[in-house]
This record gives sequence, structure tokens and C-alpha cells, in this order.
Amino acid sequence: MREKKQASVAEVSGAVEIDVTQLADIERGALRPTEDVLLLLISYFSVPEDDATRLWDLAGYDKPDTSPSSRPEPVADASQQVMVLPMDARVVYTDMAHVVSNKYGVTVNFMQSVGLAGQPLAVARVGMSREHAQHVLELLQKALTVPAPKLLPAPKPPSDTSANS
Repeated sequence: MREKKQASVAEVSGAVEIDVTQLADIERGALRPTEDVLLLLISYFSVPEDDATRLWDLAGYDKPDTSPSSRPEPVADASQQVMVLPMDARVVYTDMAHVVSNKYGVTVNFMQSVGLAGQPLAVARVGMSREHAQHVLELLQKALTVPAPKLLPAPKPPSDTSANS
């Protein structure tokens, strides 16, 4: 898919935010992508759902037991790399979102228009299970619900106590 799109390993690994050697190992079959990385690759390449299902099955995630103990070990010469990034608390504003969903999960690509042509640039990618996506949707709906303004009660008319005195 990468070669068909005429993208370099560096371009694709940067787009899905994984190490270049990790992507090369995945392409060679020396390393199985994690579920999150596979969802990001499926989203990046805009893989149709039928093909995405085949890729999911090929990666071995079609089995009911996908716990870490049941997953096949990577090939002995493949090294696991861990990337630790500092936490960035800045807020990134977007004006577009591209959502890809299949029976395994949801990937949301948040994008921003850049340049004169308004070419979309992905500023954040978030992958999650369908259950988590449903929870996020509920939270968004709750956050976007505008409560009715609370009004003070109308003032009571003054009672005429001076007439009795």
C-alpha cells in the first residue's frame, strides 16, 4: 500500500507516529503491528472495510483471545522500541475531522487547513475501541447540551399594609 501510494517509509511512519524501523519491521513481517498502529495504518491508507477486515485477520486479531500472552512473539532479530515523549499540554484547534470506523474500532484524524490551497494537515490522530468511542460521543453530547438559563423568581407585588393602619 505504501509503494502504491508512492510514500516513503519515513513519510508513513511520521504520519502514523511510529519509528521508521518499526514500520520497516512490520512491512517485512518481522513484527506484528499493535491494534492501534494497525488502525492508524488502515486510516492513513483509507483502506476499504473489506480489505481492513482481511488485514485485521492477517495480523491475527480475528481470534477471540487476543491477550498479550496469546499473541505470537516477534521474530528474534526484531527489537522492540519504546518512544517516550514529553507531555504537551497545548490545545490544538482543528477545523476538520476524518473518522474511520470498522467493527474493530474507530480512528479520528483531526485536521487543520494550512496554506493558500487550504490543504488539510493532520494535527492529531486518536484511535479507540468502539465502546470507548461511544463513551466519548456521550461525553461530547453532554458537554454540548446548553442548560436553560436559570431565572430569578418574579418579584412579589407589594402588599398594601398602610391602608389598615
